[in-house]
Amino acid sequence: MTKILITEFINQESLNNLKNKFDVKYDEKLWENNKKLEEIIKDYDGLIVRNKTKVNLNILENASSLKFIGRLGVGLDNIDTENCKVKNIHVQPATGMNADSVAEYVLSSSMSLVKKIPMFHSGTVKGEWPRTTIKSAEINQKCLGVIGFGTIGKKVAEYALKNKLTVLAYDPYFAELNKKEIKIELSNLKEILEKSDIISLHLPLTEETKNLINKSTFSQMKNKPIIINTSRGSIINENDLIDAYHNDLISGFALDVFENEPIKSEFYKKISSDMNCILTPHISGVTTESNIRVSDFIVKKTTEFFNQ
Repeated sequence: MTKILITEFINQESLNNLKNKFDVKYDEKLWENNKKLEEIIKDYDGLIVRNKTKVNLNILENASSLKFIGRLGVGLDNIDTENCKVKNIHVQPATGMNADSVAEYVLSSSMSLVKKIPMFHSGTVKGEWPRTTIKSAEINQKCLGVIGFGTIGKKVAEYALKNKLTVLAYDPYFAELNKKEIKIELSNLKEILEKSDIISLHLPLTEETKNLINKSTFSQMKNKPIIINTSRGSIINENDLIDAYHNDLISGFALDVFENEPIKSEFYKKISSDMNCILTPHISGVTTESNIRVSDFIVKKTTEFFNQ
């Protein structure tokens, strides 16, 4: 019987459906023990992970029976996809299944930071009553710059247009857009940096995108924008981000992803309660609804792959 290993959390009903079809071992903490994973992976035909399991060369060299990897999410930077190709292992992400969740996070964070709700909250709970000392704004007619225009970037743009924002989009891998699909124009990075009131990142982490947002790019931001990152932490240079905030080059930031996860104390020390910022533990794509969609999708794809 086909054997499937799951190393991170999955929706229970989806798991039950998978167990009806395959021999499944489920250990949502196994990602913490790569040595154990290296030892047991040889016994499994399929592997299902999220973003914490490091499917590296050591794992793949021992994966003598592995034919399929299901990713409960989108990013693949924790999976050695090149060596998966060499070993003829099919890698299946849950493309699009958490797009609505991420789009809601981007829009709600944008509204919160433009209205400076974190600062109002901090002042109010400290008894300062900052009703007139902090200046708020409206999101209506603000310009959102979307950097990275794949499935999630497009969904963010759709939500933004419905909320009366204007949208600029940049993606180095798109020459043009299907205007029937979404009615916006592709821009360039320079224009987005100069014109955006809010900048949202939706890029994979590669050598090209690492530290893409840095001291140089912050200096080109003319409208003191809000920065939102739900893609991968290392796309923004975190030290340069904090400097940009304190030097009034940006108005605030929402980070759902970080260079180190969990966040190290060195970064926490740079954050104070009166800053206009939101920090969350890589949850923008993880809601009750999206977890069901992602889990069901990967169970479906796993079943299709091994039954073909």
